[in-house]
Parts: sequence; structure tokens; C-alpha cells
Amino acid sequence: MTAIKHALQRDIFTPNDERLLSIVNVCKAGKKKKNCFLCATVTTERPVQVNVVKVKKSDKGDFYKRQIAWALRDLAVVDAKDAMKENPEFDLHFEKIYKWVASSTAEKNAFISCIWKLNQRYLRKKIDFVNVSSQLLEESVPSGENQSVTGGDEEAVDEYQELNAREEQDIEIMMEGCEYAISNAEAFAEKLSRELQVLDGANIQSIMASEKQVNILMKLLDEALREVDQIELKLSSYEEMLQSVKEQMDQISESNHLIHLSNTNNVKLLSEIEFLVNHMDLAKGHIKALQEGDLSSSRGIEACTNAADALLQCMNVALRPGHDMLHAVKQQQQRFGDLREQFARRLASHLNNVFVQQGHDQSSTLAQHSIELTLPNHHPFHRDLLRYAKLMEWLKSTDYGKYEGLTKNYMDYLSRLYEREIKDFFEVAKIKMTGTTKESKKFGLHGSSGKLTGSTSSLNKLTVQNSGSRRSQSSSLLDMGNMSASDLDVADRTKFDKIFEQVLSELEPLCLAEQDFISKFFKLQQHQNIPGTMTETEDLDGGMLSRQYTSGVLQSISSEKDMIRQMMIKIFRCIEPELNNLIALGDKIDSFNSLYMLVKMSHHVWTAQNVDPASFLSTTLGNVLVTVKRNFDKCISNQIRQMEEVKISKKSKVGILPFVAEFEEFAGLAESIFKNAERRGDLDKAYIKLIRGVFVNENLKG
Repeated sequence: MTAIKHALQRDIFTPNDERLLSIVNVCKAGKKKKNCFLCATVTTERPVQVNVVKVKKSDKGDFYKRQIAWALRDLAVVDAKDAMKENPEFDLHFEKIYKWVASSTAEKNAFISCIWKLNQRYLRKKIDFVNVSSQLLEESVPSGENQSVTGGDEEAVDEYQELNAREEQDIEIMMEGCEYAISNAEAFAEKLSRELQVLDGANIQSIMASEKQVNILMKLLDEALREVDQIELKLSSYEEMLQSVKEQMDQISESNHLIHLSNTNNVKLLSEIEFLVNHMDLAKGHIKALQEGDLSSSRGIEACTNAADALLQCMNVALRPGHDMLHAVKQQQQRFGDLREQFARRLASHLNNVFVQQGHDQSSTLAQHSIELTLPNHHPFHRDLLRYAKLMEWLKSTDYGKYEGLTKNYMDYLSRLYEREIKDFFEVAKIKMTGTTKESKKFGLHGSSGKLTGSTSSLNKLTVQNSGSRRSQSSSLLDMGNMSASDLDVADRTKFDKIFEQVLSELEPLCLAEQDFISKFFKLQQHQNIPGTMTETEDLDGGMLSRQYTSGVLQSISSEKDMIRQMMIKIFRCIEPELNNLIALGDKIDSFNSLYMLVKMSHHVWTAQNVDPASFLSTTLGNVLVTVKRNFDKCISNQIRQMEEVKISKKSKVGILPFVAEFEEFAGLAESIFKNAERRGDLDKAYIKLIRGVFVNENLKG
């Protein structure tokens, strides 16, 4: 037990500034035997704290660990079970009753005796001892140090002690005074005995002679004893007073500790409250703006935008652990959710009304644009809607369902509006190309103009539809002489070129402005270089045509870029069909119009691809360019076929074949059209085909 006590003192109590006074090996009564130790300890620092500590040996090693500690002042009763018989069981009454069984009655008695002494010294007899023998409480058990000192003294008495030098010298002098001391030890001893008796008698006589002094000394001793008793009484009273002061100081120290702990908790609580108030408190002005703010005025939109941003910050605050369990926090989060839902619903409704109103306002302006070849300007509408861009970004991050609904409604309203505007715009363009609406409807040319007949004079024949109406252009090399001689043909083609250029010039800024607005308003990212796209080239007898398309093999296009493209396709779904119809009409009017259309369309495709190769405008114009290129190739093929069908009169002996002379004039016209054009290669390939056709047919006709 001593080794265990030493190990516990070293490993557990010394690091905690405690001193182990008593130990008992116990186990809980009525349960499976699991031994532990109850230790009585005191702290080494003032004020002294007395504790009863439960220590248990670890299951995974030979070290001990501290399980629980009770303050001795919390101990109310010590029950030894039986004061007459030896019984290892005893109970300790703290906040509840703990029943223990000691390994031996001696250990139990020693532990209870230690508790009784600590109670007498530090607690002023506050603990009740039940079923404990009075003899156990009264006897004083010596400590191990006293026992060791006493045992050492007894052993020292029994040991042999050598004479020092002075003692040896005295004995030698005494023996020298008696010659027979060595030969007759008995005579020497008797002599010494007689001398001792003489000394004793002298001492007694001296004592009796000093009886008066002895009596005086005794009186002084009695007085000294009485003084000592008085001093002891005063010391006892002082000790009681100091004990009371000590208890009060202990209470003050404990109170100070509790006050410090309370202050610390209050500071932490205040910090948590300030965090919640600063980060989850929405100003009344913001709440009012979200509930009643005017979404039609600039000031109201700004107030609603600031309120929405503040609401989003409050909802996205990173709560600390445990905050989400607070009832007030849950209520505030629910309130924020309701405000978000209410404002999102109100914002979506207002923007839907703005979309509808825009459709009505733009419809009222269509009449004034029906005469002029211009498209209505949507900049004021875009400018008004861009005030809501930040709110749309907020709606996208907080309620994506309503954001998608607004996107769909915008596409529905704007697609119908643009369809009306673009169809009216192309109708005006067709009217300006063909003259009157009635004439354009009666225009019945299909493909290139009439074919050559069997005589040379038929090369100059023109088809006239009605009196005073425009004539159909024969559009062949055989008609170039008449074409060059007719100012009307040149004027008509120049007029068509200007109209077609104006159509493309009106469409290009319209599409770019709408795409830029969609990106800004709906907060969708645009990138010049989009990963996952590749260039498809195809040789259509006139050059290399480049079109962007989604590869789907290398890398997918970003969802936001794809969303912009899908919105543009739905809003402007009528542009490509209308352009194809206009191109078909121009080809019916005069197949040589394909030269003008090829140059103009190539230039606009090149310009659009420099701005954004993957934009809707670039893709749409690229698709239409394919159609124009096919019409151009078909025009060249028709000229070659007409060369083959020419029949020369047998009366003509010598002369220049008509299509040879007219090729020169065609080349002059083509050069003027393709001057500084990007698609010069298409014309060069057409020259090769036409020249080959001239030489082949010249040999056949000659």
C-alpha cells in the first residue's frame, strides 16, 4: 500500500499541488468487484482545499487516472455501519449516498480517522460520524514519519556506544588512585559504592538545605503554569477567530471565482449576441423597401436593390456552432425567407408587366417604321430594364425558379414583338425591291430568265410583263449588251445592292444590342473564345466557308453561353427564314444579284466573326451565306448551260460569238462588284469555269 500511495502522490497529486494524507482500497457494494482507491487530500496552497478523490487503475496500462473528486465540505455523513464489530463496509453521504466495501477493516478505520481529523481542523466538526466507535475518533494515530523516528531512537539505545577520550582519561585517573583496582575488582567496586553513597547523602542534605528555594521555585513554576494556561486559552480563542476568518476568506475566494466565471460568461454571451445582432438584423427601411418599395422609379429601384443585397447578406451569414439551435435565430431565418419569397414574387410580377407593356409600346411605333426601311430602336427599353440588372442577379442567386420563369416570359414576349417588327421590315424591303406590293405578289420569275432561242436576234429579246412595269432581267452573258446599254438595269441592281446592304446593316446592330442586353440583364457571361468549338470548312466551288458549331467531343460549351445562344435563337427565330426569302426574291428578280449578295453577306459575316465567332449573328449570317454561295454557283452554272444551248445562224459566216464579247463585259461588272471583297477566290473560280465554257463552246460552234 505504501508503494501505491507513493505512486499516486507522485503521478496524480503532486502535479496538482495536492498532498495525499490517507488512502483506502475499495469497491462498490453489491456490484461486480472493480477495485479503486479513495484518497483524502489537501492542497498545498492557501486557502487549503480538502477533497476526497476517487482514483482508478487504467485498463490499458499500469498507470492510475483521476476519476472524480468531492469537496470535503460537501460530505454530510460518514456511516461506518457497525461500531462494535469489524465490518469493511461504510457509506459516504455527498449529494447522494455512495456505498463502499474496503479491502480491510484496518484501512477503513484509518481512512475514517483521517477524515475525522480533517473535519476537526478545517471544517469545525460539520460532518456527522455514525456507527463509529468513540475510541477510534479519540485515539491519535501516529504518522509514518514519527514512527520511523521513534523506532530509530529505540534502536540507538540498544546499540553499543564507545567511550570518548575524556571518559577514558577520567577512568584511568580513577584507577590509578586505587592500586588494587585491577587485581581486586570487588574491593574497587565497594569503594566506588561507598563514595557514591556519600555523594548521594551530600546531595540529599543539600536539597533539604535548599527547601526554601525549592518552594519558591515551585511557586514560580505554578505561576508559570497558570500563565501558560492563560496563554493557551488566548491562543485557542485566537485560533477560533482565525478559523472563522479562514472560512470567510475561503468563501470570499470561492465567491470571487464564481464572479469571475460569471463575468467571463457574460462577456462571451454579449459577444455572441452582438454577432447575431450585427449580422442578422435587417433595418426597418430595408424591410419596408422589400415589402412596399416602388419598383417603377429609379430611387425605389435603388432602395430595393440595397435592401435585397442586405437581405442576402443576412441569409448567407456563416453562423457559429449552436446558433442554428436558437429559437430567435430560427424565427429570424424564417422571417428572411418570407421576405425573400414576397419580394421575389413582387419583382417577378412587376418585370412581367414591364415586358407586356414594352410589347404594347413597341407595337404602337410599328406604323411609322413601315414606310421607312428601318427597324425600331429598343435602346430605351433596354436602358429602362438595365436598372433591374442587380435585382435580376439577386433573383438568380436566391430563387432560380422565378428567374427561369422571367427568362421564359421575356423570350415569349420579345419573340412575338421581334417577329412582327422583322416581318414588317422585310416586307418593306421586298416592296422597295419589286416596286409595289401587288407587283411583288405577281412577280412570277422562277430561277433565271428566259432561255436563248435559235436565232442571234433572240439574244436581245426582253420580256415585258405589263405596260409601264419593270422588265424581267434575262441575266445571262448573252444579255450583257442590252444590260450595259440600259441605265435601268444598272439602276435596279444598284438599288437592290443598297437595299440588301441596308437590311443587313439594320439587323446587325439589332442582334448585337439584344445579345449584349441579355448578357447584362440576365447576368450571363460572354466569352470571345469558347472552349469546345471547332471550325467546319466546306468547299462549295467558291471558297472556304467557316461555320462555328458545337463539337460535343472535345469539351462542352459553358451553360451560360449556351443559354444566351438559345435565347437569341428563340427571340430571333424568324431572321434566318426571312433572309432566305429575301435572297430567293433577289435571285428571282435578277440572278446576277447573287454577286452583290455574296459580297455583302461575306463582308458582314467577316465583321460578325471578328466581334464574336460564336455569336448568334455570326452563326445565322454564316448559314445564310451558304445559301447565297449556292445561288452564286447556280448562276454561273446557268450561264455555262446557256452557252451550250446557243444556236448560230447558218447565214453567219464570219463574226465574234456573242458570249465571247459579253464575257468581257461580265468580267468588268464582276470586277466592279468584287473590288476589295473578302471572297475574291469565289470569283476567280467562277472565271475558270466560264472561260473553260467559252473555249469549249467556241470549238463546238466553230
